Amino acid sequence: MKVCVIGTGYVGLVTGACLAHIGHHVICVDNNEEKVKLMQAGQSPIYEPGLSEVLQSTIAAGTIEFTTDLAAGVQHGEVLFIAVGTPPLPSGESDTQYVEAVARGIGRNLNGGYKVIVNKSTVPIGSGDWVRMIILDGLSESQTALKEANFDVVSNPEFLREGSAIYDTFNPDRIVLGSDVPEAIAVMKELYAPIVNREPSDDKTLPPVPVLVTELSSAEMVKYAANAFLATKISFINEVANICDRVGADVIQVAQGIGLDSRIGNKFLQAGLGWGGSCFPKDVAALVHTADDYGYEAALLKATVKTNQHQRLLVVEKLQQILKILKGKTIGLLGLTFKPDTDDMRDAPAITLAGALTRLGAKVKAYDPLISHSEIRHTLSNITVETDIETLATGCDALVLVTDWKEFQALDYDKLASLMLHSVLVDGRNFLDKNALQEAGFNYIGMGH
Repeated sequence: MKVCVIGTGYVGLVTGACLAHIGHHVICVDNNEEKVKLMQAGQSPIYEPGLSEVLQSTIAAGTIEFTTDLAAGVQHGEVLFIAVGTPPLPSGESDTQYVEAVARGIGRNLNGGYKVIVNKSTVPIGSGDWVRMIILDGLSESQTALKEANFDVVSNPEFLREGSAIYDTFNPDRIVLGSDVPEAIAVMKELYAPIVNREPSDDKTLPPVPVLVTELSSAEMVKYAANAFLATKISFINEVANICDRVGADVIQVAQGIGLDSRIGNKFLQAGLGWGGSCFPKDVAALVHTADDYGYEAALLKATVKTNQHQRLLVVEKLQQILKILKGKTIGLLGLTFKPDTDDMRDAPAITLAGALTRLGAKVKAYDPLISHSEIRHTLSNITVETDIETLATGCDALVLVTDWKEFQALDYDKLASLMLHSVLVDGRNFLDKNALQEAGFNYIGMGH
């Protein structure tokens, strides 16, 4: 099938590359010329394991193209994905100006033939009908007769995890399609048939991927509800961890115990510094804002956010308990990104933690496997980003494990302890071997552990 993906951010580029990989002819449109040139050369503008390889193979196969020409993309596509950003406004509401601009541009460039226009961006509930209205406005502005419009809008939320987005695209838990138009749903099912039938998967024994067909607004709500639930689950286990700290229980064992309950499950029960990134904070805030718009106070979701904000600062309290006065102390952060296997620092707990430590007069250093070797490190204020782990440890009064990068489990902690002024380590993800750290001479402090 012929596909156009408008917007080559995280979701758009992964979606376009993976659809091209399964044989569709994809044109990706972006208004950033330098970014388009980079992608045309087979280079990914974002870090995502496996993405560069997929890009290069699809470029070589001729199944993917990149352009700044929106008209060319619209005319090419039978299926048009809107995959531009919807960043949060100070109110918590999603900023939909980029979605509006793209929808209007689609309307201005619609040609003959039936098209399915897909909201892949995370948009406020009710945006499907709004996007249709904007497309019709654009069509009217192009002075093309409205009767020539032959399109439907489908909501198709994404559930990609940064760091494993390629795998998630080819092995989704479910595909959600929001529309009450049978023809539009049929087109989307044809588009996703290779993925539904597990063709990219090495395990041919897996059952077909479930496809859930809903109305537009329900599909939009699925995305928000899923992320809000996962964020709530993390905040819940962090509250349990804080109680464990006070009563002498171990949250890791508690999480194992409740995770064995099939009604609960063991995922997202890892206590630590809390959640960050681009999705959870934005989506929870947007759902709270929507509830407020309709006269309902989402008290549980507001408590989820409050717990998460407090969780990031618990590390400061733990450092104060050990080091007492933090003014004049040097604290080293192991990891900067909000999670491993990504260079994404949006709403990263490390930034909040560094700000709090700096306000208390501490010097903050950091090492991150990706950020330490990228240009991003020069843009961080109040943090000295080191390029190797031993330089980070030298002269530190404490280390804080912020991001659970796998390589941090294999560090020479005996050597690091010898380089520090005080061998204190706060494991903000309960990720390291407590006994091994203590044998290396560290005063190990976990989160409810």
